[in-house]
Parts: sequence; C-alpha cells; structure tokens
Amino acid sequence: MHMDVFEALADPTRRRVVDALRSGERQVNDLADVVGIHQSGVSRHLRILSEAGFVTMRPDGQRRLYSLAPDPFREIDQWLAQYRQLWEKRLDRFGAALEARQQQQQDVSRSDKE
Repeated sequence: MHMDVFEALADPTRRRVVDALRSGERQVNDLADVVGIHQSGVSRHLRILSEAGFVTMRPDGQRRLYSLAPDPFREIDQWLAQYRQLWEKRLDRFGAALEARQQQQQDVSRSDKE
C-alpha cells in the first residue's frame, strides 16, 4: 500500500466527498452542494481521489457520474487488520483483568457480610 492513499484521505474535504459518495453515484454539482465548496474545488478533490484509486468516473451522456472504488478501502482494511488484532489482544487481556478484579471485589464483599 502506498502512503499516497493516506495522503489522499488526510484532507477533511476529500473525506467529506468520500462520505457523500457512499450513498452512490453523484455529479460534481451534487457533491459541491453536499460538501459545501465550489464545483472547481470538488473537481480538484475528485481528481486527487481518482489518482489515488478511490473514485471512478462513468460518463452518462453529458453527465459525469462519480462513485467509490472498493479496492483501496479493502487495502486499508487489510493493512489495519494487523493492528486491529494487536489491539484486540490487548483489550482481551484488559477485559480479563477487569473481570478478575470484579470477582475479587465480590469475594471481599461476600466475606465482609459473613
């Protein structure tokens, strides 16, 4: 995976464009309304997202419809999976330690009542 994938998503406006495209294909003007910037700005962000592989364009007559491409998101998910496993193991150990501590407190509470 290339770092440019993360650089492409680092910009908050590009992340808003990606979020807007989650619901399906859109034209530049529709994206400009949703994202809240001029059409030229949206076009620039779409170009960057397209170069990074996140966005595809489909001509439909005079319209150009933009949509998300799934592959870069799969790559990110695969890359993150190794770190997710690391954190899940740590969280599992933390959860086990909490349960042991709660059990100790319950045991002490019971012995105090006796």
